[in-house]
This record gives sequence, structure tokens and C-alpha cells, in this order.
Amino acid sequence: MTDLALIWSDEAFAADLALLDGDLAKDGGLKTAVILSLFTDARARPDDVLPQEGADRRGWWPDALGADEDRMGSRLWLLAREKLTPDTVARAREYAEEALMWLVRDGVARELVVTVEVVGPAALGLHILIGRGDGPDRERFDFVWKGL
Repeated sequence: MTDLALIWSDEAFAADLALLDGDLAKDGGLKTAVILSLFTDARARPDDVLPQEGADRRGWWPDALGADEDRMGSRLWLLAREKLTPDTVARAREYAEEALMWLVRDGVARELVVTVEVVGPAALGLHILIGRGDGPDRERFDFVWKGL
């Protein structure tokens, strides 16, 4: 599986396409898939509390056509106005695991470990460990999620 490579910027809280020798770089690992899974806004469920009453429930338009397990993105955006409490940290972990679980379901990964910690007054650290194949190969990804 090869994707166009994305580079995540904790400072800008955004991803951009990576360049290599004047051309678009490619990602043969999982970094781009993880970035898209975590930082694309999944549609809020009917029982989710929105950051603002009456706000858009967001989501990627093809999600309306597929099954729940094929949905794109995470619900991390729902935490945008939350205070950093243990409950918020637990929900962030739940939302990140939910967004990345397709890797296990589709056989891309055999193991997924997500940990979340408070790293600033309005930021969470997301630490992702993904085990691939039968061997000890693991990829680790660390992101800062801001806007709480």
C-alpha cells in the first residue's frame, strides 16, 4: 500500500503533502493512513453532544453510502470545547481507537495500542503503536492534538 505522503505539523495542527526532490513524496508505511484516520472529521452520531448546539454534524460525504465500519475519520473534533478532564482523555482515546480500528479489521495491522496524555493547557498527546505482520515490526506515531 503506497499513498502520497502527508507531513503533520503540531504547530499548525494540520497536514500537508510532502515533497521529495521537487516531486510529491510517497508513504509506503502507515503514517498517511493514520493522519487521515485521526484528523479527518467523522460524522457525529445521533447521540453525540456537539461542541455548539445546532452545529454541523460534519463527516465525509461518502460515509452516507457505506456501512458504519467503513466510515472515514475520527470524532476527536467533538472534544474541541471540552475541558481537559480524565473523561476527556478517555474519550479521546476511544475516538482514536475507533478511527484506527479499520487497520485491524482489514488485516493491515495485528496490534493497535493508543495512549493519550495531557501535554499542555489545551493539548493532548496521542501516541499510537501499530504492530504489523507476524513479526516484531511496529510503527509508532506521536501527534499533538490542540483546540481543547
